[in-house]
Amino acid sequence: MSRLLLLGAGGQVGREIASQAADAGHELVALDHAGLDISDAAALTRALATARPEVVINAAAYTAVDRAESEPERAHLINAVAPGLIAQACAEQGAALIHLSTDYVFDGTKQGAYVETDPVAPLGVYGASKEEGERAVRAALARHLIIRTSWVYGVHGANFLKTMLRLAAERDRLTIVADQRGCPTATRDIADGLLAAAPLLAAGTLAPGTYHLAGTGATTWFDFATAIVGRAGLHTGRHPEIVPITTADYPTPARRPANSELSSAAFAQASGFRAAPWQDRVTEVVDALLASPAG
Repeated sequence: MSRLLLLGAGGQVGREIASQAADAGHELVALDHAGLDISDAAALTRALATARPEVVINAAAYTAVDRAESEPERAHLINAVAPGLIAQACAEQGAALIHLSTDYVFDGTKQGAYVETDPVAPLGVYGASKEEGERAVRAALARHLIIRTSWVYGVHGANFLKTMLRLAAERDRLTIVADQRGCPTATRDIADGLLAAAPLLAAGTLAPGTYHLAGTGATTWFDFATAIVGRAGLHTGRHPEIVPITTADYPTPARRPANSELSSAAFAQASGFRAAPWQDRVTEVVDALLASPAG
């Protein structure tokens, strides 16, 4: 299929990509933070010269949304500067680039799902740093895909689903924000989508540009949590009360978009890949995390 270089292999998305790449027939070199500092231009050049990838997948990012408000320089370095350096290294080595971005580039005021051409207006440091990274990629490399996704969860790393499982095991009452809407996206779908797109990008049969790839269907954090805890209860027998609250009831350092729903229609048309319904993936992930080995 394709020779791929994966950056950010230690993160929740990167680990999923690494686990799926061989099954999809790809030759993969996977580097985590310890293996490569993506803010080091010379190190990037060496890594690409050694791996000789057809496509680089950048799944590395600073994703601590609230902490970014107090660490803007770090967020800017990883999310804005580094993607530009990666894109420059790809241009020098003749590789294409798939770069992951986020729904946080939008302000959440739109009614209905965001499409790729909607104007960006990030609300905080994290979103602004990711939007700047998008611009840096576009400026440095024509052969790129910028893939925006949202509400990411899976079996690896830290995420909302795993937090809900932990809290449901510890508490009898959970309060969850019910006035923010988005598309929960499983890391499996991100990995499968990017691995499907990579050879098409390398072959020139998928048009470069910006695309959305999110789980099929939109919901609220409250309903997302309800589905997670409900499925977990089949394994644990625990059924804590889940109480809806407003964003104002749960203040955070960074403002969140009230609407993060992304339309993935353009990516589906271009690549032939569409993510599974989010409810199906929640079932799979909860079962994978809680089922006994014998089950």
